[in-house]
Amino acid sequence: MTTASDRTNDTTGRQRVRDRLPMWRMGITGGLVGILCCVGPTALALLGVVSAGTAFAWATTLYDDYAWWFRLAGLAVLVLLVWWNLRRRDQCSIAGVKRWRVRLVGVLVIAVATYALLYGVTTWLGTFA
Repeated sequence: MTTASDRTNDTTGRQRVRDRLPMWRMGITGGLVGILCCVGPTALALLGVVSAGTAFAWATTLYDDYAWWFRLAGLAVLVLLVWWNLRRRDQCSIAGVKRWRVRLVGVLVIAVATYALLYGVTTWLGTFA
């Protein structure tokens, strides 16, 4: 049998989880968008949509010519997600950024780690093409 205090504790527990910044989702999304120039053709090759040679050529062209555009897009997505999540929590101010600074640094670290990991994987897979 649940009591009123149990329901209150359950509600505050859910509220606490909802108040957290989704660090992993934001970081992985930003890192993935930043390396999409290489991941896109690689995913198409792994799915069998294009050949490995074609995927390698596309990835090389995209990375050589447009890498900074993809990185800037990843950074823009990351900034937009952070802004949207802080705004949703009414924390879109200097005080809000100070309150969430550890988690915001965590988001940035996760984004860079995702980018580096996917760069390593796609470069390694490129050796087989």
